[in-house]
Amino acid sequence: MLPDSLSYWDDVGFILNGRRVIVWWRHPRSVYSDAIEEKAWEEAGPSPKDNWLIEGGTKNYKRVGRSRKKLVSITSRKPSTEQSQYYELLRGISARLSAEGIDLDVPVSWKWERLNWAMGISLVAPLEVRNEAELAVVANLARRLILGQTTLGAEFSGYRYGRSDWLREQGKLTIGSEA
Repeated sequence: MLPDSLSYWDDVGFILNGRRVIVWWRHPRSVYSDAIEEKAWEEAGPSPKDNWLIEGGTKNYKRVGRSRKKLVSITSRKPSTEQSQYYELLRGISARLSAEGIDLDVPVSWKWERLNWAMGISLVAPLEVRNEAELAVVANLARRLILGQTTLGAEFSGYRYGRSDWLREQGKLTIGSEA
């Protein structure tokens, strides 16, 4: 990643008091981006019933001996015209919603759950994670949250990620892609 790249998610694990802790970190922009995609799927409506990936494919065989052959792969057929039009519509809606933004505020949050193999923490926080040092900051924040040494309110007082943040970053992405 470049030093000024925007990050979306990462995972990190550590040991705390002899127990494995796994942190699934997401930047609020990732939650916002997923909400845009979900809204695009809702606006596009139901997909045509075309199982083009599974049905109607061409089986590819490899010869193994004089008369025997072995199935090695299946080449999927092209999607139907209706399916192609549906995905084109979906891409258009997604591009429009990305350009306009949606009415959503994403707050910081964390939730932990006990798994049989570790403690899992889902963390939404406005940190940039582009290298190991920045990932260590995520792990340290999660550790301090678990131990009760801090709160997200204390760390990110009143922070909410919304449309203005999204549009500002999209402008940055557009400028960055032209360079």
